[in-house]
Amino acid sequence: MNPEMTSPTSQYTWASNFSEPMDDLVKRYTASVGFDQRMWRQDIRGSLAHARMLARQGIISTQDLSDIQRGMAQIAGEIESGAFVWSLGFEDVHLNIEKRLTALVGDAGKRLHTGRSRNDQVATDIRLYLRDAIDDIQILLGQFQAALLDLAEREADTPMPGFTHLQVAQPTTFGHHVLAWYEMTRRDAERLADVRKRTNRLPLGAAALAGTTYPIDREFVAAELGFDEVCENSLDAVSDRDFAIEFCSAAALLMMHVSRMSEELVLWMNPRFAFVKIPDRFLTGSSIMPQKKNPDVPELARGKTGRVYGHLAALLTLMKGQPLAYNKDNQEDKEPLFDTVDTLTDTLRIFAAMISGIIVRPEAMSDALRQGFATATDLADYLARKGLPFRDAHRVVGQAVRRAEELGVDLPQLSLSELRSFSPLIEEDVFSALTIEGSLAARKHAGGTAPEQVRAAIARSRGRCQRIASEDRG
Repeated sequence: MNPEMTSPTSQYTWASNFSEPMDDLVKRYTASVGFDQRMWRQDIRGSLAHARMLARQGIISTQDLSDIQRGMAQIAGEIESGAFVWSLGFEDVHLNIEKRLTALVGDAGKRLHTGRSRNDQVATDIRLYLRDAIDDIQILLGQFQAALLDLAEREADTPMPGFTHLQVAQPTTFGHHVLAWYEMTRRDAERLADVRKRTNRLPLGAAALAGTTYPIDREFVAAELGFDEVCENSLDAVSDRDFAIEFCSAAALLMMHVSRMSEELVLWMNPRFAFVKIPDRFLTGSSIMPQKKNPDVPELARGKTGRVYGHLAALLTLMKGQPLAYNKDNQEDKEPLFDTVDTLTDTLRIFAAMISGIIVRPEAMSDALRQGFATATDLADYLARKGLPFRDAHRVVGQAVRRAEELGVDLPQLSLSELRSFSPLIEEDVFSALTIEGSLAARKHAGGTAPEQVRAAIARSRGRCQRIASEDRG
């Protein structure tokens, strides 16, 4: 009788020297197939590349390769159709696929694992998965950026108050403000591109930790799978997860930027601001107050930012005490990583659509500009250009603001004689400097608020996006 058929541990590929079956609670506790099965495409892709290399090197036969390819094609079809039966008893995505392959093609399936370990197999799968995820996220981020640029272009001339300390500071335009959001996402895209470079290194060939005695060709597998290079050290290759940590760090920064945008949208939608209207399809109502329209999407984005922060902290904590090389702790790397990918993906998709639907209320922004002495700095600059030292000009304007507050008016509403009482340098031309339009137009340097500069910045940004898209297609 075949001893494999009678062994209480025969379902496990690693259990030949074990005398009793795994406890059911331990089986559930240690299994990862419930969440790592999402890497099935990457697992099959990596296995096929490994098989092609084995056949090329004469380690397995061409018939074995043909059988493996046929079996993997059937497995992929079963998974896609929902017919594949995932078993908790086979622990993870890797063993589930291997067991099914062996059932379909026999000994060829058993030979597939020659020259590799689950340690380098899972390290390869997770890098392939994250690389694919980054590529998808970059596309969604590009769509979000396009929505921001479209909104900025529509509102390039729309004056609004700029704030510091959430107090009215100086005039800007809504388009200029939205471009600040865009610049945040541009740095996010750069960070993700950098993460991808360090993710795109092949661990396969490191085996369990010390490499393999078989004459493998790692560079061939790297080329087959589109990796830029191979991991240079076998110990590091199977135990490294800092690429996942780096991704979660970049994701946390991106979500922080989304959260800042969300905070402003929540404020601006409030009737006390009333700067914008968010389409109803992104809002919810109240179970008791019929008038309510709640900005749940941006509020949830703020909350989900904390969720991503938590995943980053979890991965850092996971890795901090691990000796070389692989440890079972690393099974816990996947759920935080997967949830970060999912959160980022959903957030970018919904925000691109929401930003595209925002309706701006310029009259409310104009009202706010008239309430905070927004052109006070322009008056100080005016006096400085007339020869008054800026610190003295600052003091003079402070006195003028105090007088305007007493009268309940804005600075442009003070009479010329009233203004001249603070400085004889003030002349009739002061009123052009005190208008919102004049204030905006005067800042016509690169990065300034002048509408012409806002449109120029948008044009530069669109050009960069087109170049990046062209390079990606190339």
